[in-house]
Amino acid sequence: MHSALRNPGSEPQSAAWLAFVMRLPAEEPAGRMRVLRTLESLGCAMLREGVYLLPDTTDNRQSLEHLAGHVRRMNGNSHVLAIVSHDAAQAKEFRNLFDRSGRYEDLAKTIESLSAGFGISDPGAIARVLAKQRREFEAIGSLDFFTSPARERAERTLREAEQRVQALLFPNGPEADRPGQKRRDYFQRVWATRKPLWADRLASAWLIRRFIDPEAMLLWLDKPVQCPHTAVTFGFDGASFGNSRNQVTFEVLLAAFDLAGNPMLSRIGTLVHYLESGGDPVAEAAGVEVLLQGARRRSGSDDGLFAESEKTFDLLYEAYVDSPGKL
Repeated sequence: MHSALRNPGSEPQSAAWLAFVMRLPAEEPAGRMRVLRTLESLGCAMLREGVYLLPDTTDNRQSLEHLAGHVRRMNGNSHVLAIVSHDAAQAKEFRNLFDRSGRYEDLAKTIESLSAGFGISDPGAIARVLAKQRREFEAIGSLDFFTSPARERAERTLREAEQRVQALLFPNGPEADRPGQKRRDYFQRVWATRKPLWADRLASAWLIRRFIDPEAMLLWLDKPVQCPHTAVTFGFDGASFGNSRNQVTFEVLLAAFDLAGNPMLSRIGTLVHYLESGGDPVAEAAGVEVLLQGARRRSGSDDGLFAESEKTFDLLYEAYVDSPGKL
């Protein structure tokens, strides 16, 4: 919504601003809080009580004029005033009110601290933390009107961390080239994956039970070395079925067992890929993530977590059957 107003590195000699001046009725405390939250969400700087400042952009002007109309409907007074500052010192002072450098620097430090876990922690877990940091970066950016070195550093740090995690999630190697696995070789087998269980491992276990080996025995390993040598492994580095160059394990299993042509499973694969490693957003992903988080909190064991997650993927599959297009 917001964009940079000035060429970075050049100090403006004059600047255009919008002042939002209001007086709210005292008998409307709930309405007052809504107005203040709206001003905060727009990124306004408070000059004094009842007077707020924003850079003059088309979006900001429309937002403030809409809010002014709302204030007047509350029987308050409100005006949107255009201000042009020809004083370089004042322009700098105003611009400093919108300095988000501290938040960007804190974000960059958080991202850098994750580097200690590369090669040690589960890359899927790191990817999920980075996804949260990406959302935080976008939230800061939505209220940032000026390019700054801190913003560029945070963006670069985040991008480099995401690239490193992508390399861990999707090792350089051939794509799954084993289509049409013989089902009889994967019947009544022990299937093992490692903890912690999250979207890809849970969805892959559901896929195995529902479509590949209905009588599968599932093992959740603390460490891969604990795995029985006869087990079929999935969902971790070095497993029989793991992430390929650009597919998560669920998608690799679809290709390996000729299930990729099932449109419902293919859509679940796209959703699981997004939950594990980002990419193109999937509208229902946030809801599925909340359900899996609830299942994790509700369950007292890994078996319980899987049982709860099975319900989620069963319902999702049925929803896709009933809705062949996008939900």
